[in-house]
Amino acid sequence: MTKLIGIEEHFVTADIRAAWAASAIGQEGTSGFDRGEIEERLDDLGEQRLTLMDESGVDVQVLSVTTPALHNLEPEESISLAHRTNDLVAATVAKHPSRFQGFATLPTAAPDEVAVELERAVTRQGLMGAMLCGRTREKNLDHLDYFPMFETAERLGVPLFIHPQMPQRAVRDVYYSGFNDLIDTAFAAFGLGWHYEAGIQFVRLILAGVFDKYPDLQVILGHWGEVVLFYLERLGSLARLAHLERPIADYFKQNLYVTSSGMWSQSYLQRTLEVVGPERILFSTDYPYQYRPGKPGRHFIEEAALSLDQKEQFAHGNWERLTKSARRS
Repeated sequence: MTKLIGIEEHFVTADIRAAWAASAIGQEGTSGFDRGEIEERLDDLGEQRLTLMDESGVDVQVLSVTTPALHNLEPEESISLAHRTNDLVAATVAKHPSRFQGFATLPTAAPDEVAVELERAVTRQGLMGAMLCGRTREKNLDHLDYFPMFETAERLGVPLFIHPQMPQRAVRDVYYSGFNDLIDTAFAAFGLGWHYEAGIQFVRLILAGVFDKYPDLQVILGHWGEVVLFYLERLGSLARLAHLERPIADYFKQNLYVTSSGMWSQSYLQRTLEVVGPERILFSTDYPYQYRPGKPGRHFIEEAALSLDQKEQFAHGNWERLTKSARRS
């Protein structure tokens, strides 16, 4: 039976929840998404999670803090929480090394500490890279403050996952408002806004020359590429204007991995294969948000128009190759 490694599988801690609740920004209106059963599953890093992994046919989860992680917090608080959270993930992996791996959570509000914590989390705690939520308040991910993080990730050979978060308030007010609070929030979040937000952050990295400066840096986008894969032909016209070293499509093919995030769409898979190829697709279930009983992820791979070798790559092989440097650290 094919080993399944889910690379976008979320949790949260009581400390982070308390910090969100105390922040003027916090979860930016999305706390209602994490109630009831979802909340219980996010909080659990033990037996309940393992039981549901077994039921869904997932052998390994790569743990990451759910959105917006520490991006909306104050600098000193984010440093402390990053340390404690990464220590917790490392301890969880040590307790169940065959079932869990982890992404680092970084204190992006304290830029001078971001690369330091990434290096600590990878080289001392055994984590596989980092999960980011795009911009930090008004500062986009391509800000010069984050270039040391890109340098460190490239040097260590570990990926950075750009996860969705809520668009800026000004953007929400213009494009995602005018209905009611529930619809406005959902429209700006999982309905559409989250995904444009994450995809645009990746395109900004290209346009800012991040991959020209760090050509071996590897980035992951969830949800089949966060919309931008489907507009690659239009995006291609930007290369000349931005004076980039390569065509836009080359950055997608050489610096991007794409994961499913529990969206079991064969047509989205085919588009992703056209853009990045079978060596750059990764499996994930977006636990607990997209959890469904009955092994839908395993059935999706079995039914995909892929060769046996390509199915193995999708299920676990591509991830293991991508993170081989981290496992040697």
